[in-house]
Amino acid sequence: MATTLVLRPLRQTLTSALQPRCVQTIRTSLLQPAPSSHILASSRRTFSHSPFFRTTYNQVIRGCRQEQRARKSRSPAMKDHPEMKGVCVRVGIVKPKKPNSGERKVARVRLSSGRLITAYIPGEGHNVQQHSVVLVRGGRAQDCPGVKYHLVRGAMDLGGVGNRVTSRSKYGTKKPKAT
Repeated sequence: MATTLVLRPLRQTLTSALQPRCVQTIRTSLLQPAPSSHILASSRRTFSHSPFFRTTYNQVIRGCRQEQRARKSRSPAMKDHPEMKGVCVRVGIVKPKKPNSGERKVARVRLSSGRLITAYIPGEGHNVQQHSVVLVRGGRAQDCPGVKYHLVRGAMDLGGVGNRVTSRSKYGTKKPKAT
């Protein structure tokens, strides 16, 4: 149970007058990893070409273990929500950035949280106008700068894409009747 000791009592234990056998037992137990799922999962990886080194006690004292910084959200307005309801404030078009050309349909949407965002309207044609209630999901439009959200087709006031044959589930379209 030497691995569960806190650093301060362990340091006092090592510096106090112990028998050499006890010190050896504590040092060897320090070389073994703490029972956490992260370390156990990474020690199981056999496909790595580089050896897996464990942290020594001196490295821990010097402060080698640092927390990782939190990742920046790709769609910050969603705030831990997969989808959010919103009301269209304005509907328009934007030109895509450099190598592409065309007219991308976008909408300014006021979310239920109160934030104002620009969302991309996927598919051919749409029936969105001002004051339409729409469902917004995360996901950027790659060639439109500043557009980090998509509208969900076939939900609320935004209809599905007509005559869509492939990827119908993404565009809110039923399967066409077989004749």
